[in-house]
Amino acid sequence: MPSSSISSFFSCRQPWCNRLLALICLLAAIPAQAADNVIRYYPSGSIYTYRWALLKLALDHVEKLDHRHYALVPLNDKVTQWRAEQLLSSGKVDVVAFAPNAQRENLLQPVRLDILKGIIGYRVFFVRKEDVARIAAMNAQQFRSSVRLGLNSQWADYPIMKNNGYEMLASIGYDSLFEMLAAGRFDAFPRGLNEVGSEMKEQLPRYPGLTLEKTKAIYYPFPVYFWVSKQNTELAGRVLQGLKLAERDGSFKALFLRHHAEAIQLLAANGWHTTQIANTELPPGNVKPDTSWWWKRR
Repeated sequence: MPSSSISSFFSCRQPWCNRLLALICLLAAIPAQAADNVIRYYPSGSIYTYRWALLKLALDHVEKLDHRHYALVPLNDKVTQWRAEQLLSSGKVDVVAFAPNAQRENLLQPVRLDILKGIIGYRVFFVRKEDVARIAAMNAQQFRSSVRLGLNSQWADYPIMKNNGYEMLASIGYDSLFEMLAAGRFDAFPRGLNEVGSEMKEQLPRYPGLTLEKTKAIYYPFPVYFWVSKQNTELAGRVLQGLKLAERDGSFKALFLRHHAEAIQLLAANGWHTTQIANTELPPGNVKPDTSWWWKRR
């Protein structure tokens, strides 16, 4: 449109001009909450799919109450847990899903409802195939004293196992731990029961010398929460409300069982001897997980 036409439009005194200008002003004044509220989350990847499906379920429940739609967007950058906490505090990430520890509780705001019902605290092990018979012949104390475990030093379970007397090799990263195990840097890589299904499909084909050990397991109480920044009390309240609504109508449990059916079947099919240890990193005020959804203890 020529500049003279633009000037004529804004100086127009016709009734239709006034109506059009009023409509433009009205659209500009629509509050932001009418549009998608973007929730940026971390971590992403196949082993975390359930966590974000549950967050969406919770937010869908509160959307029915306040008609506020939320769009979930992953942070695809590979960062350490410590860096993710910093990004959350600075507002560049909105929600993370981690286990509690004292440092995290000081820095962030937990939505204090365990989203994994303790299943990630049931740890089984990837090992080299050549070590299967040797490890199977060990008792729990021999396993603790002579099998070196490898873990990311920033993961909350690293100090738990170290404080319980397990020999540990600290590393940084995730994929590199499979490579280090295959290379003989350590003897066993502990993984949550809920994680090994996807990892057997995605990681073991890359490392044909590795397998899932079938006789030894460790369990410790290990709740996982959604966390938001200390300033984002509104979002924390909405997530907690949505989770409780989903618990009440059964959709939380249905989603959990659907996503963890393979893990529950794996537990039933294998005769893991389970050693229960203390979670030395669980701060006071955190309730131990209710494992009854997935673990039928004898």
